[in-house]
Formats: sequence, C-alpha cells, structure tokens
Amino acid sequence: MKRPTIHDVAAAAGVSRGTVSRLLNGDKYVSPKARVAIERAISETGYTVNRAARSLVTQRTGSVVMVMSEPHEKLFEDPNYSTLIRVAIRMLAEHDLSLVMMMAGDEADRERVVRYVRGGHADGVLLVSTHAGDPLLDALQSGPPAVSCGAVIGRENVIPYATADDRLGARQMTEYFVGLGRRRIAMITGPMDTPGGIQRLEGFTDVLGRRATSKLIAHGDWTQASGERAMTELLARTPDIDAVFVASDLMAAGALAALRAAGRRVPDDVAVGGFDDSSVALSTHPPLTTIRQPLAEMAQATLRLLLELIDGAEQVDPVILPTELVIRASA
Repeated sequence: MKRPTIHDVAAAAGVSRGTVSRLLNGDKYVSPKARVAIERAISETGYTVNRAARSLVTQRTGSVVMVMSEPHEKLFEDPNYSTLIRVAIRMLAEHDLSLVMMMAGDEADRERVVRYVRGGHADGVLLVSTHAGDPLLDALQSGPPAVSCGAVIGRENVIPYATADDRLGARQMTEYFVGLGRRRIAMITGPMDTPGGIQRLEGFTDVLGRRATSKLIAHGDWTQASGERAMTELLARTPDIDAVFVASDLMAAGALAALRAAGRRVPDDVAVGGFDDSSVALSTHPPLTTIRQPLAEMAQATLRLLLELIDGAEQVDPVILPTELVIRASA
C-alpha cells in the first residue's frame, strides 16, 4: 500500500501543498479553517512526517542529546537521574522532540559524544553532572546550543543552567543541627569539582566558621559506598561527632550503614542529615532528615532554557530555585 504523501494531505484538505508544509513546520500564520482541514486530512490519510526529508528543509534533527558525565553505574544507582530523564522525555515530547541519552564517563565515551553532536544529529545538548575542566566542554563549544542541569564550574557565564540554591540548603541543615544543640558537627561533601560539592561545603562553613575544621570534613563522590567510607573515616578521626551533614541522600544512606556498624545510634548518638529529598530519604532506617531540592522544577527550567535557545533565543538567564528543610527521624 502506497505511503500517504504531503500531496495527498493537501488534496484531502482542499489547500495547497505549501499551506500543509507551513503548518507542519510550525508556521503560526495558517488560518484556523485551514488548520482544522489539514489536521482532519492527516488523520484520514494516515500521513506521518518523513523526518529525514523534513530535516533537510528545516535543518532540525528532531532530537536533543542528554550527556551524563559519570560512570554508567551511577545512572542506575541515583534516583535523581531518573527524575531528570522522566521530565526531559515528557517536555521534549510536547515539542515533538526525542531524547537521546549518552554517557561521557571516560575518554572513549566523550569521543563518541563529540562525533555524534558534531555530526549534526542533535538540535541541542543537555549536560548533566558535568565536572569542572571536562574536555567535553571545549569540544562541544561550536555545536548546537547547550544548557546544564546545575552550573558548570568556570562556565557559569557561558553555559546557561538551572539549579537549586546549594549553599542555602547547606546553611539550612547546619543551622538546624546547631539549633538542636549538636556541638561536633561533621560533613561529607560531594566531589569538589562540582558546584554541589563546593557550594554545599561553603554553606556548612558559613554557619560553623572556624569550627568547621578539616578533621570534621570528608569527601565523597555521590555514591552510597563513598558515603560509608567517608563516615568510617570521620569516626576514626573524630570519635565524638554528634551530627553529620551529608551532601546527598545516597551518600547519607552509606553513612547510616557505617554508623550502624560502629554501634552508633541515630539520632541519639549522631544526628544525620542528607540533601535531595529523593526516594532514598524515605527508604533509610530511620527515615532521613534532608534538604529538598526541587529536582523536577529544576529539570523543567533547564529544558525551558534549552528549548528557547533551539527556537532562536540569543541569550537566556540562569534559574536558581530555593531549597527546603524536611525533618524526619534521623535528626
């Protein structure tokens, strides 16, 4: 059976081929009467857009590539990424765009991403968990518009982004611990080449000042295993810790495991606070006091920035969203 063409749609709608083409390409200047007739004709004929042919005319690919600069296993461990992917798929679908997911955790992955993007296969790039100094950033500079979910250190004025106020959230948690009367407050940070790693530590030290000594600070990499290692390290260095602010819920789950292994009661002996308010915070024992960052809203804002750039905007402003303290049983 012959595949319906744009000519068939035009004939069925009683309009010119050019009018059908303008509607399919998003032209606003198609009369309501013609629009209704064309949409009815598309339904009746079963016509579908030939994306390959359309891209030759519009210079659009109909897809956005999400580039996650982490090892593959982190995609499945951290629930934050699933939220971001879900929001991106939904919002892009509303604009008839598809999402292509690519990992860039090592050099081979990065080269593959660069070949794909430079090959003209994407209308835009969504960067996720990009670290400072990532060589991918320079390689993508001459490609399609790019935005980041979370700022990219050193590129804040170059790559538009949407993010939560990490520093504010860290202050909220640290002030809460101080208000509880905790005197030896420690912190497990994220990677220090990411804004979450740096700014959450800055919020912690904003509150504690000189009391935030190096003995009370250990570093993780956002994984549960790193949280467990860092908590074990802190207990060995400073056994009298009575509170710990952990820069992600997933790392906090690891810290709770280390505290159980050391025979420390939570929150009686050590209060524990996380950051994210992800599904992990409700699955720990006890449930985790944490900082809620509005991840779905962050994802939506990031996608809006990218869609504006794809549609021709020359400049967009960053979006910074507030955080909220959520109190549960761990502190």
